[in-house]
Amino acid sequence: MVRIVILGSGRGSNAEAILNAQEAGQLGLAQVVGLFCDQPDALMLKLGPRFDVPAFYLHPGKFKTKLEGEAETHWIETIQRLQPDFIVLAGFMRVIKPPFIEAFKGRIINLHPSLLPKYPGLHSIQRAMEAGDAETGCTVHWVTPEIDAGEVLGQERVPIAKGDTLDEVEARVHAAEHRLLPATIRRLADELMLRH
Repeated sequence: MVRIVILGSGRGSNAEAILNAQEAGQLGLAQVVGLFCDQPDALMLKLGPRFDVPAFYLHPGKFKTKLEGEAETHWIETIQRLQPDFIVLAGFMRVIKPPFIEAFKGRIINLHPSLLPKYPGLHSIQRAMEAGDAETGCTVHWVTPEIDAGEVLGQERVPIAKGDTLDEVEARVHAAEHRLLPATIRRLADELMLRH
């Protein structure tokens, strides 16, 4: 079994897509062993009992946009107890700092709503539309200290048609994310087992 931990901040639609794929036997050797959230009332935490997976709220500390200091140490130590093979950032709205990345080196992946290297950071879909791009999409990549700059593991393209609203394009990108992320996790798990 390849142990997966998911970090998120909100309603957990991507975590739900991963758990649905697991229930349908589409995650291969990967299995989600924990969900961690930095918001105490996030809907994502309700996925735990629904899918019979441990779900935890961990206090994120005093910073709004990052994990740092004692809170970061607490997150690292708590997650390490679950011995994850991979950590999946699925809508986790905090910057991960070098100590966290070092603790789980080569094991953290992130989902980003653009065709990286285009539009790293926030409001990626809106920026693609404002630039007049004919397409956007989503990317799964390795996490490095530089934001949204790690090696790309997979991408799915999403067209932008004339007259599309932001909501319409966002909905198509979310649907693509829900396909790409479980498929990438399955592939990483298969590759890991082949190496062992």
